[in-house]
Amino acid sequence: MAEYKVPIVDVAPLVSGSGDLTAVASAIGEACREAGFFYVVGHGIDPVLQERLEALSRRFFALELKTKMDIAMPKAGKAWRGYFAVGDELTSGKPDLKEGLYFGSELGPDHPDVKAELPLHGANLFPLALPELRSTVLEYMRAQTGLGHALMAGLALSLGLEKSYFHDRYTADPLILFRIFNYPAPDPVAAAPSSWGVGEHTDYGVLTILRQDDCGGLEVKSTRGWVAAPPIPGSFVCNIGDMLDRMTGGLYRSTPHRVRNASGRARLSWPFFFDPNFHAVVERIPLSASHPRAADERWDKRDVHSFQGTYGDYLLGKVGKVFPDLKKQALS
Repeated sequence: MAEYKVPIVDVAPLVSGSGDLTAVASAIGEACREAGFFYVVGHGIDPVLQERLEALSRRFFALELKTKMDIAMPKAGKAWRGYFAVGDELTSGKPDLKEGLYFGSELGPDHPDVKAELPLHGANLFPLALPELRSTVLEYMRAQTGLGHALMAGLALSLGLEKSYFHDRYTADPLILFRIFNYPAPDPVAAAPSSWGVGEHTDYGVLTILRQDDCGGLEVKSTRGWVAAPPIPGSFVCNIGDMLDRMTGGLYRSTPHRVRNASGRARLSWPFFFDPNFHAVVERIPLSASHPRAADERWDKRDVHSFQGTYGDYLLGKVGKVFPDLKKQALS
């Protein structure tokens, strides 16, 4: 494991809209070029809200499997929301050692994209056995959406662009996806010690904001090799995805990462994905510097820079490989 440490950036000036934005943007830019990952502090997300979300998440995963399956993902249809059991999600074709809940923007039946039966759009599924989870999840997503807008302004400034660059072109109405993952305590009999909760992968969009509990296990592939990204109290871990890699011509690279729960107990994480609008056409930013990689340099041997189309096109192609059975239902 390399000695490089994922940097910590105080983003309070971005959140408040005042202070030294140049210094914050510079720190974000350096982190995106070096590792594509950085911690954020000074984010303003209520710690009491975070603690309530964690407590309710633990209560949900402690329910009997039959009760959790009451909101199984197939029941949400094309909205792609709800619960999946351990082994049902695939990364690089291999089952992950985790279970989880999928959420997104809460959209009613009259929303145009819901009427059009667009995949990944619709209402969330919440457990009747834990009614408090609904209001907490929706409040948390609202708070993270506000932080996402602030961080995208910082990313724009770090590239020498206007603060509103991404907002005006991609994220005025962002595609919001939120997950709650539970990595069960490793079974020394059923699972080999080297088994990964999530194998090596990159994220799809522009920005991920991750809350993790105190178990650790997240590893990041920086330019200097694999490094740990352990939990830091009061922080979130942020990373950029494939579409920001494409937009910046490889100047900011979507970084492979993986998770192995070696804590001996259950591990929880809460990744929040702040991404371009589903209909947005993703285009290269005219920057003076770029560093596109050949496909064989990426973990999956795919070239994000050759992609043409909307973010929705890219996302559906990726997510369909994670849940092949759901893809057939969603695209039918």
